[in-house]
Amino acid sequence: MATVKANRPADDLGLIRSAWAFSKQKHQGQIRASGEAYIGHPLEVAQVLSELKMDATAIAAGLLHDAVEDTDVTAGEIARLFGEQVAHIVEGVTKLDKIKFANREDHQAENIRKMLLAMVTDLRVVIIKLADRLHNMRTLEHLKPEKQQRIARETLEVYAPLAHRLGMGKLRSELEDLAFRYIDPFAFSQLSSEIDSLRAEGEAFLQQIVGTVETRLKEVGIRARVESRIKRLYSIQQKLVAHNVPVEQVYDLFAVRVITETESDCYAVLGLLHSIWRPVPGRFKDFIAMPRPNLYQSLHTTLIAEGGHQFEVQIRTEDMHRVAEEGIAAHWKYKATDNVSAKDEQRLAWVRQLMEWQREMTDPNEFMSTLRIDLYPEEVYTFTPKGKVIVLPKDASPIDFAYAIHTDVGHATTGAKVNGRIVPLRTRLRNGDIVEITTQAGHAPSRDWLSFTKSSRARNKIKHWLNENQRARAIEIGIKLLQREARKYKVSLEKFKQSDFERVAAEYGLSHVEDLQSGIGFGKYSARQVLNKLEPGSTLPIETPEEPGSTGSALSHMSEAVKRVFFGKGSESLQVEGQDDLLVYRARCCNPIRGEEIIGYVTRGKGVAVHARSCPNVQNLLYEADRRIDVAWSETPATSSPDSRKPTTYPVKLVVLADDRAGLLKEFAAIISEDGTNIKSVETRPADDEAVYIDFVIETLDLRHLTRLTQNLRKVPGVRDVHRVQKV
Repeated sequence: MATVKANRPADDLGLIRSAWAFSKQKHQGQIRASGEAYIGHPLEVAQVLSELKMDATAIAAGLLHDAVEDTDVTAGEIARLFGEQVAHIVEGVTKLDKIKFANREDHQAENIRKMLLAMVTDLRVVIIKLADRLHNMRTLEHLKPEKQQRIARETLEVYAPLAHRLGMGKLRSELEDLAFRYIDPFAFSQLSSEIDSLRAEGEAFLQQIVGTVETRLKEVGIRARVESRIKRLYSIQQKLVAHNVPVEQVYDLFAVRVITETESDCYAVLGLLHSIWRPVPGRFKDFIAMPRPNLYQSLHTTLIAEGGHQFEVQIRTEDMHRVAEEGIAAHWKYKATDNVSAKDEQRLAWVRQLMEWQREMTDPNEFMSTLRIDLYPEEVYTFTPKGKVIVLPKDASPIDFAYAIHTDVGHATTGAKVNGRIVPLRTRLRNGDIVEITTQAGHAPSRDWLSFTKSSRARNKIKHWLNENQRARAIEIGIKLLQREARKYKVSLEKFKQSDFERVAAEYGLSHVEDLQSGIGFGKYSARQVLNKLEPGSTLPIETPEEPGSTGSALSHMSEAVKRVFFGKGSESLQVEGQDDLLVYRARCCNPIRGEEIIGYVTRGKGVAVHARSCPNVQNLLYEADRRIDVAWSETPATSSPDSRKPTTYPVKLVVLADDRAGLLKEFAAIISEDGTNIKSVETRPADDEAVYIDFVIETLDLRHLTRLTQNLRKVPGVRDVHRVQKV
């Protein structure tokens, strides 16, 4: 309450007191996983909201955010006691636990969709959800490891990027570091130790830099305050993985922030710093003149100090700093009204657009795929020939540019010019590019475009067009396949009523006969099985006993051998729900192993390709929901052959980056051998003057086995990184 009084003394504190008393009463006797009283959680959420300078309505909703979900309180009761606004916010934050979903992914997608829909009408919904997630992450150690991993991954994939998209830099950074601790505990511990060893020297270096900057600012008469910091762990880890460099070579490991009074002072400070230290070419960014889409503004430059040490400097005004730290929450600091400002509307434009597109997305996984793309910041500023600025995601193509202008322009695109030169449509656009699109009436989008488009707008428009135009063709093919199968087994389809087809469609969980027909056409469902469901027993073959040495017996054994040769061992470990005559194989692009989350995709004429859910090709492949199919690892591991008890193993490629020294390979081989793991091949290649890459191809049993082995390899002195290459 003291924080609320200090930040918003004019607010209605009585509403907060009433919400606190009500919440305390309703959560009486409830205990969290930590053993503490449950009421501590909504209280901590309210504290986070008060630190963000939120209003009394938001803080009251924060105190009540779990009441409808975890107690016998109804939304109507909340509205009657605390008003419609509080009730609307609580309803937006409440999860959809009372609805049964087919799987956890669908549940997650619908919860987030519901939250974003509520957020469009009241921003406080998402801010309370972020505060709720922050406190849950702070107390995550009390949950089981599997749940820790799931919640931490969801935090990194959805909530931290969402905080970033809303400009809430401080909250986003804490969410990322907390999630990193649980997603990769070993890497977190190792990196923490490395940073701690550099901390004393780094802080002394920063103190010297800050002292120099403050002295020079006084000399030239610029009023400003100077801060310093060491980069957060998760940000450092991202740089290490992306660039394969040691911690010491991360250019913005040490950073200084200069906060001035006016915008003109920012540019004056920039000139002053460049006169003291030499700037690194290509590292200067002006986000004041060209703000990021989340309205972040600052000047960034990287400088080289004495001894060759690099450090980053951010220069901004007090207002810019407040927006960078608090983002959209800064709206409530000085305003007593609930109206959303024009700048906040700009931040929310992408959410409103996403909610419009989601009407075309009946599939929850497609919605999540689009959301993950749209949560990441747009960084490329391009121009039309007339000078209009088009902001696109990083690595966007001319196709993205065309769809940003208009859907019809995107559909009709046949070519592009960048800076006056004809370029391929898959060209990656850069800041400042002038793009001109060539169109042709009647031209249609290509499926290949999905492999290089980056913006959610372009991807959704292409997917929608493909789905609409290919579904009709799939229905036609499905009807013909069913007719052909009926002729083969001498079954007359005319004798079946529409209700018979609707019954079979319902057995597959489909609401329309057309969905069943398109599923057959895409290869997702077997025409023979559908016919057998229409008339049980109609497709049973006439059984004749086979001699042990007969041709049929030989072909049966040959087919199993061919399956293993062409699709690899382990395909017999995979099962397709409700199907027994579809060939299933592991996709070569990601080589999934037992224990990984997997997803099936029907490939015409080949069967069901099974991809790891993390496979980069999955988002490009699964634009047709009709061709996705549920797959799962069999309950018991398969053996490598019918006559052997040896379990199936999966080839996996591991790349180790380590300091080059004598005996290194011997230590790795000993660790792998002691683990009972077979090494299929090993290669070494130089990384730099002092490091080496070692590529192992090993045979692993499952994901748990691989994780254990990877952690053991990371413990070897001098190892900088160990990562899996999915394609062997």
